Amino acid sequence: MQEKTIALEIVKYPARDRWKALTARPTADASALFPTVRKVLDDVKQNGDLAVFAYEEKFDHVSLSALEVSALEKTAANQLLSDDLKHAIRTAAQNIRTFHAAQKHDLPKIETTAGVSCWQKAVAIEKVGLYIPGGTAPLFSTVLMLGIPAQIAGCKEVILCSPPDKNGNIHPAILYAAETAGVHRIFKIGGIQAIAAMSYGTESVPQVYKIFGPGNQYVTAAKQLVSLKDVAIDMPAGPSEVEVMADETAHPAFVAADMLSQAEHGVDSQAVLVTTSETLAQAVVEEIALQMQSLPRSEYILKSLSHSKIIVLKDETEMLELTNLYAPEHLIIETRQAMTLAAQITNAGSVFIGHYTPESAGDYASGTNHTLPTNGYARAYSGVNLDSFMKKITFQEITQEGIRQIGDVIEIMAANEQLFAHKNAVSIRRKK
Repeated sequence: MQEKTIALEIVKYPARDRWKALTARPTADASALFPTVRKVLDDVKQNGDLAVFAYEEKFDHVSLSALEVSALEKTAANQLLSDDLKHAIRTAAQNIRTFHAAQKHDLPKIETTAGVSCWQKAVAIEKVGLYIPGGTAPLFSTVLMLGIPAQIAGCKEVILCSPPDKNGNIHPAILYAAETAGVHRIFKIGGIQAIAAMSYGTESVPQVYKIFGPGNQYVTAAKQLVSLKDVAIDMPAGPSEVEVMADETAHPAFVAADMLSQAEHGVDSQAVLVTTSETLAQAVVEEIALQMQSLPRSEYILKSLSHSKIIVLKDETEMLELTNLYAPEHLIIETRQAMTLAAQITNAGSVFIGHYTPESAGDYASGTNHTLPTNGYARAYSGVNLDSFMKKITFQEITQEGIRQIGDVIEIMAANEQLFAHKNAVSIRRKK
């Protein structure tokens, strides 16, 4: 393979007033797509399956006779996979199931005042939809990440949409992962029309209450629009990203491999190295050039690296401060005191600690979820977890003693807000 020029910027000891610009993402404004997306959403809302079939032919270039994957197709898909891949999927599923099952816990009943009891009940969202891209790579791992917590939560209806190939088939690994994760129904629908079908329901596709999963800029725009009033979504989404925080103890080959594993996601992905070592920075660039020669997705990688960067800072304090400003989706810490630094991270989607913890582990099989906040949303959002598939209903029960205890507090507060019917709802009880 001919060696290609890598446009990877190295920024040394930038002043703090440059940090915000340096941590900016290469993200396009999806609002420009809204008119196109809205047209498709409205068409599917009004015309159901008919519109979905038409858009599958237009966008996915396939003429379908049915939207739902049949039991026969699922059985045939299982036979196409190697035993090694099936075993890997089942092993990853078990680890994901173990980690997410541990997030389920009972919520205690609390007496806040004598005679006043309050508690919460966690209830599964009844109907959820999973969107699984099928473009440049079949993301069957995402099926596990979304389907398994939905199953543990107890969602009554879990459906999945994924774009078919030109023969009208969904990748067999996606179908096998869906069966492993307990997905109930699978549909051959991609893009905007999939989001529309799950949001509004069609003759074939049931309407859901919340949609999960990544996608291209059109899927992202569709999720943003339907979330305004029609259906909940998992989180705002943007291109995938990784930051590696490293000092002179890091292995250049490890760091380069971690950056490349992120860069191969797509042309708009971003990989950032933050380090206190100029020597490491240069060695990583050399390793990236070397490792790229054997990677098949080099065209994606080259474009991704063109808006990635290496930032050299003076000490660990600066590395921490810049990292918490950047709020990376994935953060890998390859330093001498990795655990100490990890404890001081306040903004990140998922953290990978130590020289032998690649981000790939979280993407596939360690057990943590890989559906994470991007584009700086880690400052305010969590990644997908068991709670993402549940809602919490609060309850309270007040006895006669309880209403005597807090009645005057309620009355005074209601009167001062000039909501006298609120006050009377208490007063009439106290008189009894």
